[in-house]
Amino acid sequence: MKRWINKKPSKALAIALGILPFILIMALYQWGSEARKIENPNDKLLPSVSQIYNAVDRLAFTPSKRTGEYLFWQDTSSSLKRLLVGVVFSAAIALVLGLITGALPLFAANLNPLITVISLIPPMAILPLLFIVFGLGELSKVMLIIIGITPFLIRDLYQKTQEIPQEQLVKAQTLGASSFQLINRVLLPQVLPRLMDALRLSLGTAWLFLIAAEAIAATEGLGYRIFLVRRYLSMDIILPYVMWITFLAFLLDWMLIKSSKKLFPWYHAAK
Repeated sequence: MKRWINKKPSKALAIALGILPFILIMALYQWGSEARKIENPNDKLLPSVSQIYNAVDRLAFTPSKRTGEYLFWQDTSSSLKRLLVGVVFSAAIALVLGLITGALPLFAANLNPLITVISLIPPMAILPLLFIVFGLGELSKVMLIIIGITPFLIRDLYQKTQEIPQEQLVKAQTLGASSFQLINRVLLPQVLPRLMDALRLSLGTAWLFLIAAEAIAATEGLGYRIFLVRRYLSMDIILPYVMWITFLAFLLDWMLIKSSKKLFPWYHAAK
């Protein structure tokens, strides 16, 4: 008898099984919405599909009467700019410091204690300080993302660098490679795909810090809009915004893994 642990679904069945939970959630939501509407037609907690559609149409496809802009796309553009700038700078800083601390023990002894301490500081606790130092503009929001995810990326790359077999470094040195050549030709190519993996893991945290910063001090952005309408319990706006943020996060994750497979096929083949 074939055991369940050894059974693997076909590609079509795997897709169907993956879609099934979403269908069940949508059906459950529709049932709950209709049940609450029967009890209270003005209920806002579980808006109907038509209410959500009208809210999306009003924000995404109807220009604002006050500014003439499409608020949904304006919020999306502002949030994505902040997120991408923060993530790119975090990746660049982490790549440099992660490689240096992983490859050079003297730098590791000097920087690792500081990086460890910084990584233990809750970024949200110093958000008021960031607003004081960097102001209420874009820089403070980007800095929160950088401070929030960079220490994690550095520590991850340091660990990945340490895991590279020492035999490779010894062989390169016997061939006359300098420290710079070891870092550039041996360590860097192997660390780059691992950086992509670390970025995928840190995207959720980056979104969290971005939404928090926008909720406190912003005039546009996905987080700003959600916290603006929450006082009116406008779930017909909040729910599609949350789903859109989830979709954007999924899209960025998908783009990272596709880019990684295209740029570093050897890494994924080995896995």
